[in-house]
Amino acid sequence: MIKLTMPDGSVREYEKGIKAIDVAKSISEGLARVILAASYNDKTIDLQQELTEDGTIKFLKFEDEEGKHAFWHTSSHILAQAIKRIWPAAKLAIGPSIANGFYYDIDLDYRIVEEDLPKIEEEMKKIVKEELVLEKFELPRAEALKFVEEKGEIYKAELINDLPEDAIISFYKQGDFVDLCAGPHLESTKKPKAVKLLTIAGAYWRGNEKNKMLQRIYGITFEKAKELEEYINMLEEAKKRDHRKLGKELGLFFMSEEGPGFPFFLPKGTEIKNELIKFWREIHKEAGYVEVETPIILNRHLWETSGHWYHYKENMYTTIIDEEDFAIKPMNCPGGMLVYKNSPHSYKDLPLRVGELGRVHRHELSGALHGLMRVRTFTQDDAHIFMMLEQIKDEIKNVANLIDRVYKTFGFNYSVELSTRPEDFLGEIEDWNMAENALKEALVELGLDFKINEGDGAFYGPKIDFKIRDCIGREWQCGTIQLDYQLPQRFELEYVGADGGKHRPIMIHRVALGSIERFFGVLIEQYAGAFPTWIAPVQVKILPISDKFNDYASIVKKQLEEMGIKVELDDRSEKIGYKIREAQLDKVPYMFVVGEKEAESGNVSVRERGKGDIGSMSIADISSIIINKIKSRENDSPMA
Repeated sequence: MIKLTMPDGSVREYEKGIKAIDVAKSISEGLARVILAASYNDKTIDLQQELTEDGTIKFLKFEDEEGKHAFWHTSSHILAQAIKRIWPAAKLAIGPSIANGFYYDIDLDYRIVEEDLPKIEEEMKKIVKEELVLEKFELPRAEALKFVEEKGEIYKAELINDLPEDAIISFYKQGDFVDLCAGPHLESTKKPKAVKLLTIAGAYWRGNEKNKMLQRIYGITFEKAKELEEYINMLEEAKKRDHRKLGKELGLFFMSEEGPGFPFFLPKGTEIKNELIKFWREIHKEAGYVEVETPIILNRHLWETSGHWYHYKENMYTTIIDEEDFAIKPMNCPGGMLVYKNSPHSYKDLPLRVGELGRVHRHELSGALHGLMRVRTFTQDDAHIFMMLEQIKDEIKNVANLIDRVYKTFGFNYSVELSTRPEDFLGEIEDWNMAENALKEALVELGLDFKINEGDGAFYGPKIDFKIRDCIGREWQCGTIQLDYQLPQRFELEYVGADGGKHRPIMIHRVALGSIERFFGVLIEQYAGAFPTWIAPVQVKILPISDKFNDYASIVKKQLEEMGIKVELDDRSEKIGYKIREAQLDKVPYMFVVGEKEAESGNVSVRERGKGDIGSMSIADISSIIINKIKSRENDSPMA
């Protein structure tokens, strides 16, 4: 017999060798119908896997990340089987699940085009209707290699050749189709009924541009047509909100072939970026941070000390100055270590919270560049907190509260993930255990729900990641808190303790926005360009009905500017309807229409974004409303 611990803490006994699906059935037939996979001793498994030892078990549904993985991984196999049915000569490379769906890379002389996708979808739907059972089997490496070579699957053979000689290789069979795969998968092809193939792209085998270019087909599947329809609608909404499109239309930023991956910010974009920085500085000053600035270029010795020269050099831009190697910083941390070392510290100085809006450069592959979301230079809103062991938990809580304040200001919901010690870690296990416990306790005391990512921490310490969810349901990785014992040791940081002796501080790396540029891009899409009044690059646009009211409009403009309101005057000789439509396209929060009646009364006719005409108001009254929104940082975007 084996004992299985359920998610609620209860323990049940079963015959050794029972399948995961049968455990689910013993609980509820209804549960067994909706689950996709299981987590057994923290490892995701097929429902047909036999359980042979005591442990914990959790059943996974589509709302679980691991459940989606099994669902979409199986869908990628269905796609591959459909392709092989239509084009038997196709050679298969890899077909993983991804954050939103799946893809498969194939080598085929025939060039697949958009018009072919419906034909592939229909074949996939046939496979779904056939309800083919997925059967796992294993072969020794030599037999596995012979098996794929006989089928002409040269890419699978290459993958197997990279595995150890004594490796046992797993395959999955569904009907007449077999694929090399570690799993896990659904029990059969029955569930992915709603199918949509999205795009076709080129992809170098193994991401190496020296290898052959393959054809990559992206897809998405759901069990119900309604879920697919909702997803397609979300994609259409995402297209409307694309920050690259809106950035160009609203005159915020542009990218140039003279600097791929290096964004140019235009006046309006710079206004928004500066407002973000102003907000950042304000909340950090309130939270007891000091701000520093470190050089962009530092010598090789520094990067060797930090470990970046050996572990990150391929992503760094390097140069030679006075016959010595230098690097443009890819991150701010090593410079922050020198700031700490510049002066002696006592335990009375700690915790020392040091922030930096540092410009960093990283060599991203050209194919990975994507507007402001993935660039080669960005401003990282870094902070390094130096502290004593007993201060860890309180500082983690302080940072989490600051990040919470930031995200709530912009109307974001978020999820929290705790990543623990990886296999290739530095330092002592005791330090890691202590650090992980401190992070867990801080999150529990804050009442934050969090997911644990076992083994996904940085090599120098565990971390907490904050993933924000925008108004159409997409997740973005922005904030992070990383505990680090290693850099203080590498740089021999010290403080004098209450006992008069020298001690090593512990350090937190953390970002709230992550990257100012990336966060800016997320905000463009969150608000569809209709920024809240406080951050809008133009808060009021004044629209005179005709040229003879331009003088009064100029007086109003000056009054608003003196109150600190960002204002533009549209004094073009155009009809008022045209001016209003232009201002609407610019997504300006307020329009002041002025004509004869307004000039005589000293008022303005106000149009508010999302509401239209709200009537005639005195300049003092409407200005007071706008200024209050700016000061309170009210999230009044109609699109959020």
